[in-house]
Amino acid sequence: MVNSNVQIRLSHLSRSFQEGAQQHVVLQDLSANFYEGETVALRGRSGSGKSTLLNVISGIDAPDSGRIEIAGLDITAMSERDRTLFRRLHIGFVYQAFNLVPTLTVADNIRLVLQLNKVEDAEGSRRIRELLTAVGLADRRHSYPDVLSGGEQQRVAIARALAHRPRIVLADEPTGNLDDDTADDVLSLLGDLVRQEGGTMIVATHSAKVAARSDRVLELQNGQLIADSRHG
Repeated sequence: MVNSNVQIRLSHLSRSFQEGAQQHVVLQDLSANFYEGETVALRGRSGSGKSTLLNVISGIDAPDSGRIEIAGLDITAMSERDRTLFRRLHIGFVYQAFNLVPTLTVADNIRLVLQLNKVEDAEGSRRIRELLTAVGLADRRHSYPDVLSGGEQQRVAIARALAHRPRIVLADEPTGNLDDDTADDVLSLLGDLVRQEGGTMIVATHSAKVAARSDRVLELQNGQLIADSRHG
């Protein structure tokens, strides 16, 4: 459920990269708020700044100028180490490419995140059982990723992203490698689980179907926010 509390506040963000002799501007003076409990779709052509914006919000990348506040904390003022620790504790990621570790079982792929966050083994095992049941893979905990379908692998990736109960989930084209029916199921599951936890989800997507499932859609063009529309 969306409420009026601002979870993420972006103020006048700019980011550019040097490409040979040319400066490539990716984000230009971008400001936006994201609220607790909402799912926001980022739309725009390739190169419009969607993935860069996700990386900046997470602290993986730093803006050239501007400010990012998450739950009232200014992450742009943090050291790289503190940003890394903050990201590990409070942010979950879902990628198009799944990014599962092929030599680990389904359960151990999820356990890896819990161990990084120093969750005790008993609590971690309980959380893994709970999540695999929620994503419909309770019977695949001992399987390896290579025997799973694309949709099943993405379900594991969702469980892993939510294992440490992050307040923010960032998803970069999470259904891009899935057929339409599987993508719809996975997206519905992801949205439901994030909402149950009261988290905020930001999804970079080209898909109109993904955008239609979101509470709000932000349109990016040449690194600028050109539209902000709310559904319902």
